[in-house]
Amino acid sequence: MGDIKVVATNRRAAHDFYLEDRYEAGLVLCGTEIKSIRAGMVNLSDGYVQPREGELWLLNVHIAPYEPAGRYGHEARRPRKLLLHRREINKLLSRVVERGYTIVPVRLYLKDGKAKVEIALARGKRKYDKREAIARKDTQREIDRALKEREWRK
Repeated sequence: MGDIKVVATNRRAAHDFYLEDRYEAGLVLCGTEIKSIRAGMVNLSDGYVQPREGELWLLNVHIAPYEPAGRYGHEARRPRKLLLHRREINKLLSRVVERGYTIVPVRLYLKDGKAKVEIALARGKRKYDKREAIARKDTQREIDRALKEREWRK
């Protein structure tokens, strides 16, 4: 397995959704986009995946324009085609048709010099689920802090 360098993560996805199945997908990019990705100028927080004509497209992901390219650069939020095996696409499309499912990008990384995006099949969380998750994290943080302090005093 090659080296993996995580470029961007979508922390909001885990907060807003229950993430179920995860897939690794390639991206169809232009030259200036990969340069911006290598420089870490990516924002996944508003991104989502939409099926179009039997293909999956990554939408609303901001890859900042590569400054040295000048006017020959790329559009920051243009739709980008995802590269997956046909059976994976069919499986995702059949689940998205079900009520309440969507596909969200979780993280973007470089693997062996190629840009990959990890996408997840996700179900939306209700407001009370989000509050419950935050309360659970706060409680766990307090417990960990108390245990650490107790070890330190020994």
